[in-house]
This record gives sequence, C-alpha cells and structure tokens, in this order.
Amino acid sequence: MTDKTAEDWLDKAHILSEALPYMQRYEKKIVVVKYGGHAMGDEKLAAQFARDIVLLKQVGINVIVVHGGGPQIGNMLERLAIESEFQGGLRVTDKATVEVVEMVLSGKINGEVVTAINQAGGKAVGLSGKDAQLIVARKVEKTMRDNDSNIEKVLDLGFVGEPEKINPDVLNVLIGSALIPVIAPIGVSVDGETYNINADTAAGAIAGALGAKRLLMLTDVRGVLDKQGNLLTNITPEDAAGFIKDGTISGGMIPKIETCLEARAAGTEAAVILDGRVPHAVLLELFTEHGAGSLIG
Repeated sequence: MTDKTAEDWLDKAHILSEALPYMQRYEKKIVVVKYGGHAMGDEKLAAQFARDIVLLKQVGINVIVVHGGGPQIGNMLERLAIESEFQGGLRVTDKATVEVVEMVLSGKINGEVVTAINQAGGKAVGLSGKDAQLIVARKVEKTMRDNDSNIEKVLDLGFVGEPEKINPDVLNVLIGSALIPVIAPIGVSVDGETYNINADTAAGAIAGALGAKRLLMLTDVRGVLDKQGNLLTNITPEDAAGFIKDGTISGGMIPKIETCLEARAAGTEAAVILDGRVPHAVLLELFTEHGAGSLIG
C-alpha cells in the first residue's frame, strides 16, 4: 500500500467517524424524501440516490421515498398525442390524462425507483397513494383573477387533487421492517375517483402524518437563496413569511416553502429544501455538521 493510498483510506475512516453522531441522531427515526427533478433523470445521480437510500436504511433510519415524474408524464402524453389544456398556466387533467398519469407514476417510474434501490442492495416496495387508501384526496380548487375585469373565477383543473387525509396504516406496518416504501403521488377520493397529486404536497402530508424527523425535498436549485444569491441555511416560519412578503422567496419556491411549513405544523420536526443535482445530497444533509440545503424549522 502506498502512502497516498493509506492517506486516502484514513480520510475515509475519519469521515465515517465524524458521521457517527448524526447516524445516532436519526436512528429509528422517520425521514421522508421527495425525489424528483434532474436527479431522477440523470442515470448516474439516480444510481447514487438509490445507494444513499439503502445506506440510510442500513444504519437504522426508517426512510420513505415519495417520487414525482412531471417531465416523464409530459413525454408520454406527447407520445400518445394527448393534447393538454392549460388554465392559468396549470395543466387540466381530464379522464384520459389522469389514466396516463397513473400509468407513468404508479407503473413505469415507481418500478424504476424500486428496481434501482433493490439493485443497490435494498428491499424496496412500490406503493401508490391509492393502496390501503394511503392518500385520500379531494379535488383542488384554484381561483384566478381576470386582469381586465378584476373578477375572480374558479379554475376547473379536472382530476388534480390534494391530500384530504393520510391513512398511514400500511406505512406503520412497513416502518421498522427491512422494507423501503416508494410511493407514487396518486390519491383516491371517498367516492373512488383517481387524482394526480403534486409530489411535494404528497410528501409533506405523509411526513406530517407520520411525525417525521425530517422531510427532505430534492429540487433543481441549491435551496432558498437571499437577494444576493447566497444560500439561506436556517429559516424560521417567521423568516419565511417575511421573505415571501419582500420577494426574496418567489415563484415556484413559494409552494415548496408552504409545503414545508404545513408539514412542520402537522408534526414534522423540520423540512429541508436541497439540491438533488449534488451527488450524495441526502447524506451531506443528514450526516454532516452544516448540511446541504435550507432547513425550515
């Protein structure tokens, strides 16, 4: 063994030793990971993500994955020549579209994530929010103000839903076992209708219902940035309200922050928005002193 090789191994041993207290902090705790964006589409990042999830389980963390799939749904709709109608910039999900959504999310993507985790040495099991009525959904109601008349009108987005109730019975059976739940964000209403649910929203509702130690939301940005482009590492609910008011938090980051705050209010200890494009972002967040993203707690 060369001196350089010995030095490299010592560095790795040192890193593992430093991670020990963080592993102990999360042992037997629940961590919900929302998986989506660029990390899901990149083959190398996807394989790394699967290995990291297996590692979390191996050190005793009860990890639950909730995945998205917006780009894949769009691609499939295009292949099937199903045209989408938009209202207020939001896709209307009609009966034909929701069937494709369920096929892609519960079938193709869920199976791919499960297979990747299993190939990495884990024991993943695929679930839909419809299984055991895990996610009871209701129709989303959105309003839009007309710029000319200044009158609000209700947008009918079809089969777009939001969680009304989480029934965690099936997850409670799996928690503490060797199995890793991988959940597609499809819900079912009390009258049996299928609804497409935003993956962030589904992950937040599940984390809140389970009283998770952490909700990790993988995105395609570094986290929440201040007006100078610096990462905000710790955000209180009061901070978040102020940042939204002054425009520091804007656009698509607002619903993510709102999901984090709702999860926290429902029982999650803290939520983190982090960059899923960074290799091993989940491990960096949980097992290092400074983390890797913006913690809302």
